[in-house]
Amino acid sequence: MSNEPLLNPVETARIREGIAAAVLGAPEGLADSLEHDAHGYLRLVDASRVGAEEASRLLREAVQGARAAGHSWDTVGRVLGVSRQAAQQRFAAKAAGAGRSAPPAEGPNAPKRRILGGLTAFNEMAALDEAGRDGWHMVGYGPFFHEVEASGHPWEHCRMTLPSGARHRRMESEGWIPVGVGWFPWRYYKRPAAPGTAGT
Repeated sequence: MSNEPLLNPVETARIREGIAAAVLGAPEGLADSLEHDAHGYLRLVDASRVGAEEASRLLREAVQGARAAGHSWDTVGRVLGVSRQAAQQRFAAKAAGAGRSAPPAEGPNAPKRRILGGLTAFNEMAALDEAGRDGWHMVGYGPFFHEVEASGHPWEHCRMTLPSGARHRRMESEGWIPVGVGWFPWRYYKRPAAPGTAGT
């Protein structure tokens, strides 16, 4: 892989403009307040901080997504403009505790849980389909794994790129239950399935 950028200048400019528009547009009246209100500039600093934190989170999860798709630390480092070691030191440690598992129920009758490990972006849905047919549903996930919990009926699982509010509401109206807050660029959903339909 060469060291040339993967995005062209127009794509790069579009991303930068989109981030700036989100920072200026999300807080109510922020852009207009900058004409006459010194306090508006403090709100701009706070909005920019939130944007930077979110961009940092997306980068961490995008790196883990690239790793889950089979890319080496060397390749990821080249895209980031750093060494393999620097990329691994910056992102590998943060991924270790990244699972978003719901706390397990306790007691002798608590449902069993297990980890589906060794997963990639390309095989995770097949693993979840198989687990769902056997009555397991997703309760947590992170890089290279999903945590599933046993139940008495089959489940369906799906993922999609982070949906808009309208798309998310439509999924919920169709009975899909969001699992966690998403793992960029994916949002995961589950729903109970009629016998014989999970994974279809």
